[in-house]
Parts: sequence; C-alpha cells; structure tokens
Amino acid sequence: MTQMPDPQNPIRIGTRGSALALAQAEETRNRLMAAHDLPEAAFQIVVIKTTGDRVLDRPLKEIGGKGLFTREIEDALTVSEIDIAVHSMKDMPTIQPDGLIIDCYLPREDVRDAFVSNLYGGIVELPRGAVVGSSSLRRRAQLAAKRPDLALVEFRGNVQTRLKKLEDGVAVATFLAMAGLSRLGMTHVARGAVEPDEMLPAVAQGCIGVERRASDDRIAAMLAAISHAPSARRVESERAFLARLDGSCDTPIAGLAEIVGDELRLRGEILRPDGGEVISGERRGSLSDGPQMGTDLAQELLSRAPSGFFDWR
Repeated sequence: MTQMPDPQNPIRIGTRGSALALAQAEETRNRLMAAHDLPEAAFQIVVIKTTGDRVLDRPLKEIGGKGLFTREIEDALTVSEIDIAVHSMKDMPTIQPDGLIIDCYLPREDVRDAFVSNLYGGIVELPRGAVVGSSSLRRRAQLAAKRPDLALVEFRGNVQTRLKKLEDGVAVATFLAMAGLSRLGMTHVARGAVEPDEMLPAVAQGCIGVERRASDDRIAAMLAAISHAPSARRVESERAFLARLDGSCDTPIAGLAEIVGDELRLRGEILRPDGGEVISGERRGSLSDGPQMGTDLAQELLSRAPSGFFDWR
C-alpha cells in the first residue's frame, strides 16, 4: 500500500515563481488532493528561481535555450530537495537528466496562441510597419512568413510584464498562450485566439507535465491517478517530432497532435527564422503509433529541406 503524505511529511512540489507557474503547481496539488482525499497541508509548494527567470534582458538563444527554465528545478529534484516538479511542457527539453522521468500529464488546455493588442483585433488588422513583440522564434518566424511588412521586436517577461510593455508602447501587439491566460483567469486579455490552421502552436503548448525521480515508486503510484492518457498520447507524439529535429529555443518548430475519432492526426512545420521558407507536413495513424509518427514526420521534413536550410543554426 502506498504511504500517503501528511503535514509532517508533505509532498514538496517544485515550480518557478511566476503567477502562471504557481497556478500550474496549485492545479497539480489540487488534483492530487482530490484523487487521494488529502488535505492541502499534505503538500508544500517550493518556488525555485531559474536562470531563465533571472535573465530577462537577452533572448533565450543567447543564454542557453529551453533548459534555462528547468535546470535548477531538476537539480533540486535529483538531490531530493523536492519530490515532484511541475512544468509547462512547451518549455521542456526533449531529454531529461539521468534518473528523472515525465510520465504524468494533466488534461491539456487550449493549444492556441492568443492575439493581444490594445489597438487591433487581429493579425489582419495590423497596419504595414506595425511593431509586434514576441520572444518566441516560432511565432516570429510564422508572423514574418505571413506579414513580412511587420517589424518584430524581442518581448520577454511574464504575462503582466508583456501587458505593461504594450501599455508603454514598446509594441502594438503580442502573442501569449491561450492556455496560460485561461489558467490565470485572464482570457479577456486576448482579442481572439489564433486557429492552428493560421499559426500552428508550439510543441506541447497548453500541457502541464509532472516530473519525478524514476526510482520513486510511491510518487509514481500517486501521479498515475491524475495522468490524462489522451493528453499523454498527443504530447508524446509531438515531442518525438521535436526530438528528431533536435529542436530548442533557437529553432522555429511547430507541431500539434489531435485525436480525431480513433486516430491521431499530427501536423508539423519547420521554418527559417526570417519566415522566408516554411516546410510542413502531416501524418495520421493509430493512437499507439504517436511517437513513431512524430519521428517519421520529422524525418520527412528534414528530407525536404533544401541545402543550407539549417545554416542559420
């Protein structure tokens, strides 16, 4: 029988300290409380500041990529300073440190990007030369492909910071994740959601993953009760696609797996950072074939990429 935590021996949940990260940690805690009939005092949320949170004046690609939002948290998990780590899966490298595993995914939220502006209702309304802020190379490349007339600027920080930058006139529009706005109770901030047919989202956007030590059977049993199998199948396919492409924060890559009936539909694309070329593709197959579909689709896109496509890396 799995030994349950209690206030004297709580489960320590590691997370970043932003409002969104804390909301995700609280959602994980609340689901564990409900699944195992535990009090809130049986859990402790531990805030860990990451390099990505500390360094806000430079693009991510200049300071190390995706691992900047996870490394310190995973270090704490490895040495048992925390028991689980809660992550936005779109921030996660495709390879975990030795001894750590992610096999628990919460039900996925809205995968779409949110268009945010105080002046305009959508991409099509932006005037020529309008300044749009984003820290995402994927969003910037996709927008440049659609609207090469726009001016794109770096735009890092949490949701509140980016909204303040819009108020200050640093840019007239930006993009956030609908999932994050939903979890913060701030969907009213979005002028509208951008459909995947217009801008394919980031791999694993909208999904929370819970990381644990592979050797911790007690935690594994507890997390199994809250893991959402459909979300797991979708994200595992997308992350296999990303892994084959060796994707990171300096690689414009988009991917989305959806369950359609009893099939999995996977769409993916790779882009040049300036939006000058977009290579996209699709796979359909059984739900159990998701990871292989991801690998196969990535290989197809790589084979179609012209010579020199990745010279910017």
